[in-house]
Amino acid sequence: MTGVSFVFAAAFAGLVVGLVHFVALWRSIELYSAGRGRLAAASLTLGRVAGTIVFFGLAARLGALPLLASFLGFLLARTLALHAARKTA
Repeated sequence: MTGVSFVFAAAFAGLVVGLVHFVALWRSIELYSAGRGRLAAASLTLGRVAGTIVFFGLAARLGALPLLASFLGFLLARTLALHAARKTA
């Protein structure tokens, strides 16, 4: 895999992890606000944060450029999640 395609793969992985992260955040908020499933919401929150930490830890081990690309993909997922949240609000 060439350097450029590796960076794009890291950015895509960051986007996917970010989308999963923010969907899990949305679900946690729904569970907390409904007043039911506190254990499920807490478990989902811990899993979401732990998964994101592991992902960025692995990206950091690959080097600065893959870490930066992964973070940019994650920020793109955040932008998409905020856009979707504003549409539903």
